[in-house]
Amino acid sequence: MSVLEHLEPKSVFSVFEQLCAIPHGSGNTKAISDFCVDFAKSRGLAVRQDELNNVIIWKEASPGYEDHPGVILQGHLDMVCAKEPDCPIDMAREGLRLQVTEDGWITAQGTTLGSDNGIAVAMALAVLADDAIPHPPLEAVLTVDEEIGLLGAAGLDCTDIKGRRLLNIDSEEEGVLTVGCAGGARCDLSLPLPRQEAEGVLCRLALENFTGGHSGIEINKGRGNTNQLMGELLRRLMEKLPLCLTALEGGKFDNAITNHTAAAFLLPAGQAEEAKELAEAWWAEVHPTLVADPGAKLTFTVDGVQHLSALSPEDGGRFLQLLGEMPNGVQAMSKELPDTVETSANIGILTLREAEGCITVSVRSSINRVWQKMMENLEAIAKTYGASYRSYGAYSAWEYKEDSVLRPLLASLYRELTGKEAKVETTHGGLECGLFSEKLAGLDSISFGPDLQEVHTPRERMSVASVQRTWAFLLKILERL
Repeated sequence: MSVLEHLEPKSVFSVFEQLCAIPHGSGNTKAISDFCVDFAKSRGLAVRQDELNNVIIWKEASPGYEDHPGVILQGHLDMVCAKEPDCPIDMAREGLRLQVTEDGWITAQGTTLGSDNGIAVAMALAVLADDAIPHPPLEAVLTVDEEIGLLGAAGLDCTDIKGRRLLNIDSEEEGVLTVGCAGGARCDLSLPLPRQEAEGVLCRLALENFTGGHSGIEINKGRGNTNQLMGELLRRLMEKLPLCLTALEGGKFDNAITNHTAAAFLLPAGQAEEAKELAEAWWAEVHPTLVADPGAKLTFTVDGVQHLSALSPEDGGRFLQLLGEMPNGVQAMSKELPDTVETSANIGILTLREAEGCITVSVRSSINRVWQKMMENLEAIAKTYGASYRSYGAYSAWEYKEDSVLRPLLASLYRELTGKEAKVETTHGGLECGLFSEKLAGLDSISFGPDLQEVHTPRERMSVASVQRTWAFLLKILERL
């Protein structure tokens, strides 16, 4: 039974619900890519699918628009798959369980919703399917693996794309016209760590129920990163106790503020209680500062004496010192744009494997040379500690275009439709517009979208009323272009 069938516009919500039924986390996009290809072919539209699963669909102009410049509708097919710890859904194999709240928001039970960026795909396909909508020549460019470094856009052959006006529907606040974004990259550090057999009382630590969120959009909201905080806590314990780390894990995505990190370690008999007291004393200092994480909690449990493979206190301490060298959070604010983040870093993934400790940091800046310098600094730190380093998924900042045709037109249309002034701003989040601006000479891009909240978390939600208004806005743009 359809959950969204009573919602308008039916053409948009019907496609969105079909997309949600297809597992489509980053790196798992073949099925949703095939869906888009079949959607195009069933309507007689030209389509190209590449080896990465990117899809481009072409539609000729509607009558009277044949001589208008072409327009690109752009969004990404993949979503961040995150769920509540007790959620039984296998997001690699199962679709989402949608629900509509009484106050008009769409959510998914126990998981992320994928409105970032499923709503863009739904709107693009709905436009392509409706021959009554007036529009210039259209190219829907639907990319993959945006959430793990804009990989689809980076690898897309754009030589057959003719349009030079791009509407990116990947913003998360209605009434905001985004005209620039940060650039950045993912940086992986790996430190070789030999293990040894050890015996002691097994203690488990967890920092959990933090708010988390998007490391671009929400990096300036004061939300705690549990990877960073766990490193701080373990270093505090190591100052007093010879703990031997056996496990350490937090985060799955470099671009999500980590909201749960767990650790386990062995201690000599009789020292577990001291460790618990030290941890609780640290928490008493830190917890009052976590005003943006009202549900945050620390748990400490003891499992008794065990014999396990573990790191020596010296090797564990070395890894934690490396973790402590990692930048995290806002690094600089813009000097030109008030209340705008210029540069940031996010310790997104932390893993202790059998023979190595791994750290993943996402770096961002609206100034290309700044995030590139951050990468150089991380590589130098890795070398100092004897760790390996690699970076990938680099994307350039999308710079403000002075002579944009789209910016004043969309601002005028928004005023005409709503009676309100649109906000014109840049975002600290990464958008694919920067990559397309590099590939398509003379490209004029703008990004907008409906109200989405707490994306990349199981609390993600999308406003039905805002989707309706954004759809009307999109149709008006196409009519005027």
